Amino acid sequence: MASISFIYPNYLFFLLIIPLFIFIHLATLKSSKNTALRFANFEAISRIRGVDFFSRNIFILVLSGFIVVLLVMAMSGLTLNTVIDASSYSFVIALDSSKSMGATDLLPNRMEVAKKAASEFIDSLPITTKVGVISFSGNALIEHGMTDSKSLAKAAISNVEISEISGTDLVEAVITSTNLLNAEDTRAIVLLSDGQINVGNIDQAIKYANENNVVIHTIAVGTLEGGATSYGLSKLDEDSLKGLSYNTAGSYFRATDEKELLKSFNEAIKITKRKVSIDLSRYLVMASVLFFSLEYWLISSRYRRLV
Repeated sequence: MASISFIYPNYLFFLLIIPLFIFIHLATLKSSKNTALRFANFEAISRIRGVDFFSRNIFILVLSGFIVVLLVMAMSGLTLNTVIDASSYSFVIALDSSKSMGATDLLPNRMEVAKKAASEFIDSLPITTKVGVISFSGNALIEHGMTDSKSLAKAAISNVEISEISGTDLVEAVITSTNLLNAEDTRAIVLLSDGQINVGNIDQAIKYANENNVVIHTIAVGTLEGGATSYGLSKLDEDSLKGLSYNTAGSYFRATDEKELLKSFNEAIKITKRKVSIDLSRYLVMASVLFFSLEYWLISSRYRRLV
């Protein structure tokens, strides 16, 4: 059952401004109307201070009051508490950006196929699921911290490029991803790589993940036959990826095409029912801006005689 609550209920005090605002507005209207009645020309009254003017003012008054209510609710941190489908985990997507990901055994190359599948995976996640994004080659870079904004996470994925730094440091990727997940209750890493690991000790990565209760799902991107790169043929190396997933209670997937890659992502999601609190403040602010724009348009064009 849904319910609402407020993060900052003290700000609801500002709702008392609305009755005062209405009183002042109506008093001003009455005064203006009395002034208009002094004219003998009632056509002028209708044109300058007439009944149509009064009704339009009431509409603008209601609209203004509604905008104030939206803003006060936003300031008060209006929150919707409900039960929805949610992911059992918060995720970090760790994307291999080493030069071997430029191999063309997946078209147009491993990197582009992996990025597309990762973006579609983010789209498929339930609302409120938190996602972080890192890329790794000879070192690891945080592309975006944990967020429940799908657009921000997808933008971070799209910005990943093949690195000029040589090597593939799986240990650094796991440590960086795990640190991003420290504040989350249930933690999972989805690591995409062709398995060409040449920096660090895989046992160190497994130990660090297990000490921090992190599940690692690994997705091998590429084919056993390999693909052409700028430096020669790059073949898939599964052993390190299998060891990493199996020893952290995760799953290993091998994706030889875009369809299989997306399927691998989706199998990493575990859906459950969860009580969640959705902060509506940002949506209320957006709505107030839209209604304010409508009010400005009405006053400056259709209702321009009000001023």
